[in-house]
Amino acid sequence: MTPDHPRLVFFTSQRSGPARRMESLIAHIARRERERLSVSKVDVDERAELAEEFKIDEVPALALVVGKKVVSRLDGRATAPRIEAMIAEHLDGAAA
Repeated sequence: MTPDHPRLVFFTSQRSGPARRMESLIAHIARRERERLSVSKVDVDERAELAEEFKIDEVPALALVVGKKVVSRLDGRATAPRIEAMIAEHLDGAAA
């Protein structure tokens, strides 16, 4: 994987049931797309400054970063099809 791959940032909290329920889905996407996408998990309770920088108001939240720019985000619990649709156009250019 190269540094120019898109990065999916998963904002979570141990206090959030919906975020905990999304963890296995995010792990599955990370495994499946490991050659084209990097995935980071951020606990907003431990990294409040990062959550503030990304303007996260609720968890779970997903931010797709390409280069140093957030190109898409999903707030709240998201389904696999919604996440896949969000990342698909940005993975097309990344070699598998």
